[in-house]
Amino acid sequence: METTNEKTKGQLLQEQLTWEFPSIAQAAPERVEAAQSFCEPYKAFLSEAKTERECVTKAEAMLKEAGYTVFDPSKAYAPGDKVYLNNRGKSIIASTFGTRPLNEGIRLNAAHIDAPRLDLKPTPLYEQNDIAYFKTHYYGGIRKYQWATIPLSLHGVIYKKNGEAVTINIGEDPSDPVFYISDLLPHLSGRQNQRTLAEGIKGEELNIIIGSLPYPEKDLKNPVKLMVLSILNEKYGITEADFYRAELEAVAAGPARDVGFDRSLIASGAHDDRVCAYPALRAELDSVSPTYTTVTILTDKEEIGSVGNTGLNSDYVRHYLEYLAENSGVPYKEMIAHAICLSSDVSAAFDPTFPDVYEAGNSCYLGKGCVLTKYTGSRGKGGASDASAETMAKVIAIMEDAGVYWQAGELGKVDEGGGGTVAQYVAGLNIDVVDLGVPVMSMHAPMEIISKLDVYEAYQAFLAFYK
Repeated sequence: METTNEKTKGQLLQEQLTWEFPSIAQAAPERVEAAQSFCEPYKAFLSEAKTERECVTKAEAMLKEAGYTVFDPSKAYAPGDKVYLNNRGKSIIASTFGTRPLNEGIRLNAAHIDAPRLDLKPTPLYEQNDIAYFKTHYYGGIRKYQWATIPLSLHGVIYKKNGEAVTINIGEDPSDPVFYISDLLPHLSGRQNQRTLAEGIKGEELNIIIGSLPYPEKDLKNPVKLMVLSILNEKYGITEADFYRAELEAVAAGPARDVGFDRSLIASGAHDDRVCAYPALRAELDSVSPTYTTVTILTDKEEIGSVGNTGLNSDYVRHYLEYLAENSGVPYKEMIAHAICLSSDVSAAFDPTFPDVYEAGNSCYLGKGCVLTKYTGSRGKGGASDASAETMAKVIAIMEDAGVYWQAGELGKVDEGGGGTVAQYVAGLNIDVVDLGVPVMSMHAPMEIISKLDVYEAYQAFLAFYK
């Protein structure tokens, strides 16, 4: 029988009318090496900046090194000038002035730098049966059982009575001790096994072991607690009362690590959302002469509702935008009416081990690029930001013109759950906004997984958006 390589009408129509998001490694294998190179400093950023305070400190240092100066509302700025504003050491905004006037619009990119963790309670230190502990209060949506039996590090700041700030970072250096939450041995866990998975470890059982040696003197009350306090006093000059003037966070100890024989993935805590914050910051730094003025926002408190004066459900970003408009002599309302924003947040990568909670045709996948999420929210889009078709078309055109690999996705099946981002608060400012981020597997776990290829494509998307 004679064969032919000519395609049928149906095959041609299928090519023309249907669409599947490709695997980047197959469609553009040259990007594998580029993604590997881009992610080496990202891993260093993750390993060095484990809290929102540390992220702001690191970001500010990077901005200063690149020539950014503190924004002065009374100073005149020209295209190409670079400024930043540090909000209370826990969120930061950076801008590069564009060639177009601000009343023609600005380009915003908002990512959050807080992450699920364990915070210490105001009165954290206690002793029980000759072991000293810290009591914790978990921050954000965690699966509590995941935080037991892993090495933890302690980060934060303590203010002494005299006003001196003491920076705490214990458990990251290989010579440091780490901290630990215990769990039952399987031999004695019969009753615990009857608990639901959500209560396998309860909130009040997330107690961090910090010592077991007593102070070497007899007839003392809580000698192990006293021994810990004596060590802290000798090293940092603090007392128990100073914990009331502290912000201390426990996170998974250790650096970000490559995953897999091919080193294609990265395991680390806080990919949500520093996997978007870092490429957003890099895109800001690499925007030399943008058309529209950039506004890169690394914000706090998203994991608990964007509350407080360092979260996006406050006025600090609006005030900064008002200053920008006043500084340039343009109406604020006109500027934001023509603005567009990327809410740079992660989405749930399809997990083949647990496929039942995902709708495969509307999920995002590791290695297929950054993910564009039209709407967020829970069940029926509750608490969502829902981008318009016009906004979707504009952002897709920017990415496709720049050759960015992107994909669409939702956060699981409709009735399984869902989640929100900062997009709703940006939209509340009368700014067009859509979510664009990176797929994450095991989101909110002490160690999460991402693809290096997706991080690199997010950077390319943000860079194109700013150009």
